[in-house]
Order: sequence, then C-alpha cells, then structure tokens
Amino acid sequence: MTQKNRIPVSISLDNNFQPTEEKRSPLSSSRRMLYLAALGVAIAAATGAVARLLVSLIDLFTNLFFYGRVSLLHSSPEQNHLGPVVIAIPVIGGLIVGFMAKYGSKAIRGHGIPEAMEQILTNQSRIKPVITFLKPVSSAISIGTGGPFGAEGPIIATGGALGSTIGQFMRISPDERKILLTAGATAGMSAIFGTPIAAIFLAIELLLFEFSPRSIIPIALACITGAAMHKLLFGNGPVFPMPVEAAPSNQALAIYSLIGILIGLLAAGVTKAVYLIEDGFEKLPIPWYWWPALGGVAVGVIGFVAPRTFGVGYSNIEFLIGNHPTWTVLLVLSVLKFLSWSISLGSGTSGGTLAPLLTIGGACGAMTGSALLHYFPACGITIQMAALVGMSAMFAGASRAVLTSIIFALESTGQSSAMLPLLGACIASYILSYFLLENTIMTEKIARRGVATPSSFEPDILGLYPVTALMETEIQVLSVDNTLADLQDWIRKEEPGSLPNHLIVVDDTGKYLGLLASQEIYNSRHSPATPIQSLIQAGPNVYVREDQSLKAAVEVMAESSLDIVPVVSGGGHEVVGLLSYKDTLEIYRHKLRDSTYFGKEYSFKRQAIRMILKGKGILLKH
Repeated sequence: MTQKNRIPVSISLDNNFQPTEEKRSPLSSSRRMLYLAALGVAIAAATGAVARLLVSLIDLFTNLFFYGRVSLLHSSPEQNHLGPVVIAIPVIGGLIVGFMAKYGSKAIRGHGIPEAMEQILTNQSRIKPVITFLKPVSSAISIGTGGPFGAEGPIIATGGALGSTIGQFMRISPDERKILLTAGATAGMSAIFGTPIAAIFLAIELLLFEFSPRSIIPIALACITGAAMHKLLFGNGPVFPMPVEAAPSNQALAIYSLIGILIGLLAAGVTKAVYLIEDGFEKLPIPWYWWPALGGVAVGVIGFVAPRTFGVGYSNIEFLIGNHPTWTVLLVLSVLKFLSWSISLGSGTSGGTLAPLLTIGGACGAMTGSALLHYFPACGITIQMAALVGMSAMFAGASRAVLTSIIFALESTGQSSAMLPLLGACIASYILSYFLLENTIMTEKIARRGVATPSSFEPDILGLYPVTALMETEIQVLSVDNTLADLQDWIRKEEPGSLPNHLIVVDDTGKYLGLLASQEIYNSRHSPATPIQSLIQAGPNVYVREDQSLKAAVEVMAESSLDIVPVVSGGGHEVVGLLSYKDTLEIYRHKLRDSTYFGKEYSFKRQAIRMILKGKGILLKH
C-alpha cells in the first residue's frame, strides 16, 4: 500500500526501565490547594469556637447536676457532697444520651476517631450534618454527668463533622472532602490541647493515611489556627505543666524503655478488655439505647467510692506528672478509672479515649517508677518522668499512633528533656502492640464491620516510573484515510485472530487522532465504504505523554474505561508507544520480587577466593 492508503504503521523505540520523579502539579492544582487551605483555616477557627463551647457546656452540666447551680465556671464533680445520690447522676446522663442516639443519630455513640476513620474509608468522608450539633451536646451531657471521658474525642468528631458538612455543600471531590474532614478533626485536638504538631501527626497516622503537600499544607494551617484559638480561648502555656527535669542518664533511659514494655503489655490488655465489655453489652436482652444508662450505674457506683474517677480528669493528669501521688491515688486512677471508663465506653455512650488512656497509663507508670525507686533508690529515674512515659506509652500501644504519642507528650508538657525517654518507651510499647494486637483500640470496632485500615505508608509505586519504562514500542497504528473495507481486508491477510480490543488511528504525519474499538470493524450497521475516522470513539484527548508517570496512565485508563492508552511525544501528539493495564502489573511484579527475594550481594567466601587467585597471579609473575 502507498503512504496514503496503508493500514499498519510500525514504530520502534528504546525501552528503558528507569525510575523518575512525579511531575509537579499544574498551577490550577496549586490554586486548588490554596482554596482548600483557606477553607481549612475557616473550619479550624469555627472548630476552636466549638471547642470553647463544648468545654463551657461540660462546666454548665457539671455545675447543674452536681451542684444545682447555673454557671459556666469550671468545676470538678470530684468535690460534690451528694453522697449516695451521686450514683443516679451518670444514670440520668446515660438515659439522655441513649435517647439522643435513638431519636437523633446513632452516630453520636463512641469516642469519635473510629467513626471518623470509617467515614473516610467507606463513605467518601460524608458525615451527617446533624452530628455537628448532636455530638458536642451529647458528649457535654455525658461528661457533665460524671462520664470518665476527655473532651478531645468529641471535639475531634465534631470538627470532622463540620469539615465534612462544609465539604458536602461545596463543589469538591471526595479526596478534598477528606482533607476538610481531617482539618476540622485535628484542629479540634489542637484547640483543646494547644498541640498543633501532634495534631498533624494524628492526621497522618489515624485519618489521612498519607503524606503529601496537597493534604498536609491545608491540615497544617488548620492545626496552627486551632493552636491560635487555644491561646485565645484557653490561655498560654503547656496544658499539662510539670517541673523541669534534668537529662536522664543512660541507665535511666534503659529503665524508662522497660517501663514502656510493661505499659505496652497493659495497653494490649486494656484494648482487649474494652471490646470484651462491649461484646458483653451486645449480648444483653435490652435495647441498645438503654445501655448508656446501665453503664452509668457502674460510673456512679465507682464515682461514689472514688470521686476522682468522675469527669474529664485533666487535673488528674497534671497531678500525676507534677507531684508525688500516694499509692491510694495511683490505684484509684489506674484500676478504678479503667473500670469506670471501659464499662461506660463499652455501653456505647458519647466520650473520648485520649484523656482516660493518659490517666491510666500515667498512673501505671508512676506506680512502676515508685516501686523501682523504693527498691533501687539509685536507679536515676523520677516518678514524674515515669508518669509521663507511662501516659505516652499507653496511648502509643493502644492506638499505634506512635509519633503522635511522643510529640503530644512533648508539646503538652514543654518538657524537652523527655525526648529520649519517650522515644524508647513509646517504641517499646508500639512493638509489643504490633505483636500482640491484630487491631488497635481505634480500629477494632470498624474492623469488625469489615473495614480494613491501612497499616503502612508507602509511596505510590506507579508514580515513581514513567510510561516509557513499560510501554510497547513495536505497535501497529491505522491511517485515518483508510475505509472499513481496507481494514477488514488487511486483517484477513495479516492478522487473523489476533486483533486487540482497540486500535490507534493517526493521520499522515503520525499525529494521534483517537482509538477505534475492534468490535466496530465487523458491525453490520457500518458500510464497507465507511471511513475509519467516523468510527473513532475515544477522542484525541485520551492519551498520556511520554514524560508522564504510570499513575497518570492508569488514571486515564480508569476514567475512559479502556484497557490501553496511547503514549504520545512530550512536545507534540506523535504516537511513540502503547501501554496496557497488563503492562502496569509488571511494576508490581518487580516490587514483589524486591520484597520477597532473599540473596547475598556480597560473599566473603567469594572475595577470599578472588584474593587467593589474585595472590597466586602476583607470585607467578615474580
């Protein structure tokens, strides 16, 4: 055939399998990121105001139920003088929360983070707008009536709901809505504790499961805004101040790491116990909305015996790391606080987990440190540092948010000398948790519903290689000037039985014009004289450039529902290759080989033989 009426054109190029860096996002993407950042800052400011409102509501309900007064001044239920009547107050709170869940939304139950994780992983980050109002109110009632929870879980859930709600009213993608949800959630944590860096790590480890400029920049700005709101609404200084500690000795560092191992074992036990209790409530022959009231009975009874177990308990954390608590106090804050919190949480009421975990871990760490100092006075540790290590290690073991745990302890106390003790203890606890727990206290609930959470953070391997690494360069393309009859005749003569699903169509200069579905070639509706150009289905915009990544190629194939994508030259539209979805699987085969192939790159025995032979050669010359 002549150039004009020929059918196949063969193209051949070199195929080099070399990694490349992903191209920078276009300017429009940068503007989009700035847009999300502006939204994140606005959401964070609103979340900070909600955090202040939540704390005020907790104080209001505490004053109302425990002291019979209407006041927004901070007060602790620990100082009440109600006697046995106090047992009824958490029951009343449980009844109110149970019926709010029944007639409002069942999603207000729980401690916030697992629910946010589930919406991110399964529901395109969509949270019902009503949660923005019901969650803080229900949590304030639960905590204000003595519930042994912290305010951080509810505000994380509320901030996430606010971000998700705004995202549902905006014209944005599900991925962008995830960023707004996370921005609101982490801004809430930052607003409560004034710990913006820890909040950013919380986003990475428990909500985003990624690290990229597109997501981190809006979330970081939101966390900074949350911290600014904390300073504006709650004051300056560390939220949990403690005496300045001297840098620990190597011996003390080893002991703090051993404390981390012990706390890691306890964290695994605490996690299993919480869900055993929850399973027990599931077996009760009464409706679920009565469970919080039943859990309130346990909270009330334990609170009557040990009033320190009531309420938020941030003062307990400050007491543990700033004083020398007695063994009675430590037993109350470890054993009785755990029983009160785990039973109440298992009943499905509304509250947080961070403050209780910190309290329980801090008390266990202080007890361990006190015992060690009693028997080994020269060991070099302090009870305050042991308490801080216990707090952080408990959260690291129960949640596996190990970096969040370390940074949170440093930011919330301002204790820079604690870096190495925290690092050793939290890593030790994390290792124990990894081997002892299949799921964490944050993921067990959603794992039971069949929702898998990411367990590792790895770069997208498709984004590391260009399409030229795997594209086929020996390809056949069709000339646009041919008719359907020309094509059918060529197929009968040259390529019987090996026709691909799609064929590439180009003009005389080799410029890419589109794809032709092979099923159209023998479609009886088309006349043999039909020009190929009129049968093109995938237009000239369905392609990738040779300087783009495999990730971009897969995205094009997914969006266009094609199993191949043409590769065109970077400077124009000349077809230089073809990539199929089967080719992209090759990259995963290489990745699998790298992670499963075990072999030596260097052998001492081989090197020794070479040296001997080389030595013999030198001797023979002489």
